[in-house]
Amino acid sequence: MTSEIPFVGDITRFLTDDAPRSVRAAIAQAGRKDILDESYPYRHEMKSAEYAPVMAALQVELVKMAWDLRTTGRRLAVVFEGRDAAGKGGTIERMRENLNPRQAYIVALSKPSEREASQWYFQRYVDWLPAAGEVALFDRSWYNRGVVEHVFGFCTPDQRERFFGQVPAFEQLLIDEGIVLVKLWLNVGRAEQVRRFLDREGDPLKQWKLSWIDVEGLKKWDAYSAAIRETLARTDTAHAPWTVIRSDDKDRARIAAVQAVLNAIDYKGRDLAAIGRVDAAIAGGVGLWHD
Repeated sequence: MTSEIPFVGDITRFLTDDAPRSVRAAIAQAGRKDILDESYPYRHEMKSAEYAPVMAALQVELVKMAWDLRTTGRRLAVVFEGRDAAGKGGTIERMRENLNPRQAYIVALSKPSEREASQWYFQRYVDWLPAAGEVALFDRSWYNRGVVEHVFGFCTPDQRERFFGQVPAFEQLLIDEGIVLVKLWLNVGRAEQVRRFLDREGDPLKQWKLSWIDVEGLKKWDAYSAAIRETLARTDTAHAPWTVIRSDDKDRARIAAVQAVLNAIDYKGRDLAAIGRVDAAIAGGVGLWHD
């Protein structure tokens, strides 16, 4: 494959040269709608005819929730974390697609500037916290320090340890201030992650999503796993717990993510029947995470 777009072809080379044999076999043998992770509770992706009416009802609830936030002045911050290609971006888009973009906004911060790197670590995230009536959707967050920065050596062990020491108090301050904080960790299997990267590589509309971090991160699965395991264990608190969502099936994961947010905040006219019961097989506490 030849292209002037950086990293196109690198995913295919990883699959051919470096991916574990089990990953190559799973991708080669599976159908398009098959779930690759054998431990996932479903063998096939959710059918569109089943997904569409459920998500349509959830969209109505999201609009009702947003209107209530606007009228009451309450604030909502949702943190989306997970490995690359876990489905964070798509889930965020489903969550905000019918909301006023002036009220519900995505926070996807780039590499910190030289000045930002010298500030208190949480400082640049504070600037993006929601004001009255707003919904802030963090596409990655302050948890970069716990995982990505650690795996790639972008922070020192002391900086990371300081982060772990401060994050429970930081999140308690947000809650004490009246911000409703929801933390979602999307967990994707190794073979599915590679398959999604291959899809990006072959799609001219998605190739821009590929980055050096993506390519190198594929080679660091075990390091990521260790960092994620420690981060979840040390930051899952009573006041700011994690909801882990197994995201090998994007549609099931999107439903679970929206349900988690709607269940976290009471709002006028909330319809629990429309929200539905969370699928405990794919969404729950940190015990659901696996590598």
